[in-house]
Amino acid sequence: VQLVESGGGSVQTGSSLTLSCSTSGLRFGDYGMAWWRRTPGKQREIVSCISLGGGGKFYGDSAEGRFTVDRNNGRNTMWLQMNGLEPGDTAMYYCAATGGFCDMRDPTAYRYWGKGTQVTVS
Repeated sequence: VQLVESGGGSVQTGSSLTLSCSTSGLRFGDYGMAWWRRTPGKQREIVSCISLGGGGKFYGDSAEGRFTVDRNNGRNTMWLQMNGLEPGDTAMYYCAATGGFCDMRDPTAYRYWGKGTQVTVS
């Protein structure tokens, strides 16, 4: 199983970025998918989660109103559109897959993880 994030970069405050998570080796449509982020010295923070079929979309407090998650099960891919980026959004962003429902609190509920893509906002 592989989850590969892309789309990170260094941007100015107020900019937008779209992160992608491409997967292989798993039945993508059987997994809830999430974006988590981590800043050095801090715990992982949930950004967003999308249900198996894409009908349920959930956002952490920091993402609500600014970020949009989506997925295409035919393409085994998930995206995170991030608008209005702020320096506080600077982090390594990870995609993760859970065999159950979206869990907005417990990262250990996620079975598979990517290696992350860095987002830096200045």
